[in-house]
Amino acid sequence: MNITDFLDHLHKTRGWQLDADYYSQIETWRQWWKGNVPSVHTRAAEYADGTKKRTIASLRMPKRVCEDWANLLLNDRTTFQITDAATARYLLGDDEQQVGGLLRDLHFWTNANALVEKAFWSGTGAFVLSVENLTVVNGKAVPSPDVRLKLDYDPAPCILPLRVERGVVTEAAFVSECLMDGKPAVYLQTHTGDEKRRTIRNEWFRVTDSMSGTSVFSPVEKPPEGTVESVTVEGSPPWFALFSPGAVKNLDGGSGLGMSVFAEALEEAQGVDLAFDNYREDIRLGHKKIFYSADICRKVVDDKGVEHSIPPDDDVVSQFVHLPGKESSLDQTSEYHEYNPDLRVEQNHRAVQDMLNLFSFKCGLGCHRYDFENGKVTTATEYNGSRQDLVASANKNQIPIEGALISIIRAILWAAKDLQKATVVPDTPISVNWDDSYITDAETRMTQMRDDALSGLLPRYKYLSARYGISEEDARRLAQEAKDESRQPELTFGGGS
Repeated sequence: MNITDFLDHLHKTRGWQLDADYYSQIETWRQWWKGNVPSVHTRAAEYADGTKKRTIASLRMPKRVCEDWANLLLNDRTTFQITDAATARYLLGDDEQQVGGLLRDLHFWTNANALVEKAFWSGTGAFVLSVENLTVVNGKAVPSPDVRLKLDYDPAPCILPLRVERGVVTEAAFVSECLMDGKPAVYLQTHTGDEKRRTIRNEWFRVTDSMSGTSVFSPVEKPPEGTVESVTVEGSPPWFALFSPGAVKNLDGGSGLGMSVFAEALEEAQGVDLAFDNYREDIRLGHKKIFYSADICRKVVDDKGVEHSIPPDDDVVSQFVHLPGKESSLDQTSEYHEYNPDLRVEQNHRAVQDMLNLFSFKCGLGCHRYDFENGKVTTATEYNGSRQDLVASANKNQIPIEGALISIIRAILWAAKDLQKATVVPDTPISVNWDDSYITDAETRMTQMRDDALSGLLPRYKYLSARYGISEEDARRLAQEAKDESRQPELTFGGGS
């Protein structure tokens, strides 16, 4: 979808003044993430039939960096710690791995991991809450156990900040492409209001092309079946939560939006691709070349009367009945000359590695995240033991993500209690347990916690809570049961005195 065209429509019909130029910058980051920036990854090349565009080979490292950040920050070992037991069961289920409850139904962890990758290439990610099977009377929601909660996971091109206060987006719209009756359409959801009263409005627009080639957006008068035009709720937290990479944005415009994690490393990304393309071209052009004298080539004449010389290697018959005459004199040039191009493996390898080191450093992953020295990739233990810049960057990037996770969980719990009448406590203490295996191995950390618990340096329920991903309340109960069990008298059998 061309977000710029839709912004122009909103500017004309709503009077909004959003920064369309910043979304053009986001589009450039998207091209880098995909690994094909037209102005960078094509070059002119001369061929026998004229000048053509040649595509430059790409390692697509911007995408790899975003994937790695997503895997480091939000993965299958990231868990919530929720104090209220009933609330924890509603969200997480009874499974110690937290793969049950509402979050399982929402496919939360898979989608949240993907959203981190999207946010890190686009600069911003958003969790957006919505509800299904909601009954609305006079614009207000009517609670019902049939209400179903849903989450959308939007990157920056879908996010339109409408109100920003002290750097925090308090009102926003979210736009996405969809199909209506098999035809292109745009869905716009607008969140306005404050902590006292919030209004969520849904709109759809049909998309057609004008004679000039620009898109025309026509409002759909009647919303699709099962949806409402708007709903107002009172006393609710925001139904959306935004986060961005931890680096402070040094680009103008885009109020409320962040910048890509590789925004400051575009020249290094280009350097990686140029070095890789040169390596690839040296290999492609490095096959053996033999230059033959016309004297030892077989002559053939085509149907147009043009004579062609066929060298021995390209002829079915490559045996000769007489030796070349010039071979009798050492002063004469050879009938053929062999040329083996230099592949420059070491130089090309060094160029690619140097560019990878610079790119990794500029993206906050440390200088040797992608180290292919001596035919092997540096292991996580070797890398993390010597590089602390990744740790610092990861801790910094966790802060906005943690805020967004807790914020959207608060919104979900509010909707569960006020719209579903579920037995939950929206203001129960919530924390995020991060996977810090990029600092130390998870099993090593658990072993250390167990030893500390056994030696009395750490309460045992703390270890049980971290080990099994359960609330501290449940962990206290388990610890007490184990303590009571250990006090039971030993059972004996037989009639001995």
